[in-house]
Amino acid sequence: MATNGYFAASYGIKADGVAGAAIAFPQDSLAIATNPAGLLDVADSFDVGLDVFVPRRSATLVQGGTETEFDANGVSTFYIPNIGFAHRLGSDIAVGVAVYGNGGLDTDYSTNPFGRFGASGEAGVDLEQAFLAPAVAYRPGAGQTLGLAVNIGYQRFKAKGIGLFGAFSSDPGAVSNHGYEGSTGAGVHLGWSGHFGPYVTLGATWQSKTSMQRFRDYEGLFADHGGFDVPSTYGVGIAVTPDSHWTVAFDWQKIDYADVPSVGDSIASLFAGVPLGAEDGPGFGWRNVSVFKLGAVYRISDQFSARAGISSNHQPIPASQTFFNILAPGVVETHVSVGGTWDLDTANSLNVSYQHAFQKTINGSGSIPTAFGGGEANLSLAEDVVGFGYSHRF
Repeated sequence: MATNGYFAASYGIKADGVAGAAIAFPQDSLAIATNPAGLLDVADSFDVGLDVFVPRRSATLVQGGTETEFDANGVSTFYIPNIGFAHRLGSDIAVGVAVYGNGGLDTDYSTNPFGRFGASGEAGVDLEQAFLAPAVAYRPGAGQTLGLAVNIGYQRFKAKGIGLFGAFSSDPGAVSNHGYEGSTGAGVHLGWSGHFGPYVTLGATWQSKTSMQRFRDYEGLFADHGGFDVPSTYGVGIAVTPDSHWTVAFDWQKIDYADVPSVGDSIASLFAGVPLGAEDGPGFGWRNVSVFKLGAVYRISDQFSARAGISSNHQPIPASQTFFNILAPGVVETHVSVGGTWDLDTANSLNVSYQHAFQKTINGSGSIPTAFGGGEANLSLAEDVVGFGYSHRF
């Protein structure tokens, strides 16, 4: 998916079209992924979608007065499905389930950017995360809804071509070239939604850190002996419907990347003598990220709706941390989106969306350690996502 760091910018084809502004603006059963309280504001439905994700990532090493660019697009296209179901049990309670991808990271360098430092073979990493989220929403009073989802997480990871970092690891044999390894875990997702008059809806959401099993095959790479939990998030949103044609929504979201040591701890400690894989050991140095999302839907007619949105996030990767993040250049900041729905009849709809993340380049500053000859590592990323979906209302 279009990403804020490595989290998906949105979940579901309709939310894709409004740049993910969905905390107070549920449009289908995939609302569970953003705010489970939204279940009571959507029709009984089954929704399925597919996002075709095309990132363009690269890294440039600047050393000794020369610049060398490395293309990370050995795998260029990714297919990410999402499925949701919502059903009311009464006027004040609804249940549902969503299955969705939580973004991810992939780099595939046919020419190894670490080759000049002693690495061999192709290089890259692949991180994929998915959630199965059964949910319930309950209305305790007029206009107020509470939601709860249990996030059952699965992730898998592989790394290749970075064996040279074994010399800096607490477990040199568990750093690279072990193929895919999977892990599972669980967390909770709480939400609230409130209607204030006919025009304004407010929402708030909090998702706990998802505690995941450690990657044993990569316990010499990730801090805490292979730990790689999914960070917690929280946010608030507002949706305004001034008339029967328009809805405008705005979200603010916080992603706590820095609270997961393998993601947030600085690589600087590695060169101060703390080995990879140690407790609170070196990581990718990502900061916590705030995300701002603005989206709108215009109902052209009873059959057609159009969507558009824009979002922007603070940069997760400091300029001093770009060297290790050659493997994970999640640097895009600004996304724009469009989308639409065609209601075939009262029960069936087709949905489309397009998202573009503008190319962003982060130039390193003191990023390559003197042990590797000094210099700078620069990262670049742009993304496009085309989404297709189908909804059936019961």
